[in-house]
Amino acid sequence: MKMKLNCILLIDDDEPTNFLNKLAVEEVACTHNIKIIPGAREALDYLSCAGQPAPLNQDCPTPEIIFLDINMPAMDGWEFLQRYEALPEAHKSSIIVVMLTTSFNPEDELKARKIQAVKEFRNKPLTPALLQDILKKYFPERYNG
Repeated sequence: MKMKLNCILLIDDDEPTNFLNKLAVEEVACTHNIKIIPGAREALDYLSCAGQPAPLNQDCPTPEIIFLDINMPAMDGWEFLQRYEALPEAHKSSIIVVMLTTSFNPEDELKARKIQAVKEFRNKPLTPALLQDILKKYFPERYNG
């Protein structure tokens, strides 16, 4: 591996899932920052902060990858994506959005594939191997081995 990512954002309301996802990211050691946000609304607020110019964004590094759960209370992953797509381009620039879910419903995957922001639809859990596959696919200049 060459350069680490600046930040990976985990959006999931399930604390044990976040713990396991964080372990997988730490094992791969591919990022300087791992941000865990348990709700979609809070994640949108975070991304609004991250899209600000420095030094206004120093507390919220811009993620290169977002792992997004579908089923969350208050605002689910689908509603998050609708609002995410409406964000200014500076707030989402070149972020890779991966839906990470327990859903085996083929309709969910078809729906996700129609959303431009979603680059991958994967089933939980996040594993080091899954993360490495995503890194090699979307960041080949950094992760070519």
